[in-house]
Amino acid sequence: MQSSASTPPLSDKIVLGIDPGTRVVGFGAIGLTPKGYLFLGAGVIRTNARADIARRLGQVRVEIDRILGDLRPGVVVIEEAFAHRNVQSALRIGEGRGVVISAAAASGAEVVQIPPAVAKKALVGFGAADKSQVAAMVARMLGLERPPEPLDASDALALALTFAVRRTSPVGGL
Repeated sequence: MQSSASTPPLSDKIVLGIDPGTRVVGFGAIGLTPKGYLFLGAGVIRTNARADIARRLGQVRVEIDRILGDLRPGVVVIEEAFAHRNVQSALRIGEGRGVVISAAAASGAEVVQIPPAVAKKALVGFGAADKSQVAAMVARMLGLERPPEPLDASDALALALTFAVRRTSPVGGL
């Protein structure tokens, strides 16, 4: 797929992390610079919890497409599925992941999936670290005065940072 004159090319210097869901989707973007990581932005997409699943997934797709179009990331890092005790919750998260993966792939970005425990271990050194510990490390690595809120946004940034750290480390690769 070639980009047109009106559409800027994807940037391999921008990494977008996404913490998928169907009610709240966290997102966070970083830039890769010779001096380190640059915080580009973070936030959440909130859907109407009373809406049916098809409407919520549709809203997620529209918002993710907008974010992808604005940022043009070369890499989109998505939290990999993990086992839930609640089967219904796991199915819903899987549906949300599918929408995000589809949108990211359609944008032409490289899609990378990272398990939450891997991100926690890469950033905090402990795969069972709690969300506040991860958020504090995200803030520290990006030179922010305080962690981005809500925690879904910090989790998304943690995914982007994990990818960047692992991609640029001497050991390399995921």
